Amino acid sequence: MQTKHWTVFILLGAIWSASFLWIKIALAEIGPLTLVTYRVVFGLLTGLAVAIILRIRLPRDWKTWRIFIVLGIFNVAVPFFLITWGELSIESAVASILNATVPLFTIILAHFFLNDDKITLPRITGLLIGFGGVVLLLSKDLNSNVHNSVIGQGAVILASLSYAGSYIFARQHTADVPGQVRGMLPLFSASAVMLVAAPVAEAPFAIPQMPITWLALLWLGVLGTGLAMIMQYYLVHEIGPTRATLVTYIFPLGGVLLGVIFLREELSWQLATGAVLIISSIAVVNWKKK
Repeated sequence: MQTKHWTVFILLGAIWSASFLWIKIALAEIGPLTLVTYRVVFGLLTGLAVAIILRIRLPRDWKTWRIFIVLGIFNVAVPFFLITWGELSIESAVASILNATVPLFTIILAHFFLNDDKITLPRITGLLIGFGGVVLLLSKDLNSNVHNSVIGQGAVILASLSYAGSYIFARQHTADVPGQVRGMLPLFSASAVMLVAAPVAEAPFAIPQMPITWLALLWLGVLGTGLAMIMQYYLVHEIGPTRATLVTYIFPLGGVLLGVIFLREELSWQLATGAVLIISSIAVVNWKKK
């Protein structure tokens, strides 16, 4: 990867590091459908602001919009809801580990559907090393006294599979769309779906009262959706879906490091070893013979 790719990759990992924590915070006051609705609407408004500032024109042909309607449902609305709903019954650490299966699903699907993102021994080895690092990194946060619902775990795994398939689909069909627009257009259909579903399924539609909930929603919407979607779609087209989804290994690492820096949590051997494994896996997957 080039320097610009690494910059976006690390920034995206930093933004998403706190996502699972903010989801937990917001769920204390509002339901999962309501949370996702606020998140995608704030994300859409952020994307529109970027488009206005950069004077980017939106596509006018139905073929392009049809592609992004599909992506809005299966790359945004469905996985956002599944992860958020899953966190009602599982720990955020478990959700992070299960979400880290995205690159594993992606490399399998990419091998069959893309010509430039094939399974190789270094890649699959690197992905497995990184996944092991994520599990080790978060193992100390797993509370054996907490019952993690099998259905909740299944929801997050299904979300990971939805992400993987969507990124392959996006790489195949959205190459001709301007980069900043790719991450914004799916938010139109995602917002439409959630604005219909949430008021019906979680009536009456809740307006948060606590400032911390609004802070969580703004973080998840503006940074974790609006800007993050633009960056993620940029990486999918620039470096390929498999390497782009490696960011799911980064944000558990970022979340734990934030706890060490700001919350004075213990710097454990699990953190040190897990970090080494994750960084090694990223290096292995991105290594190329000269």
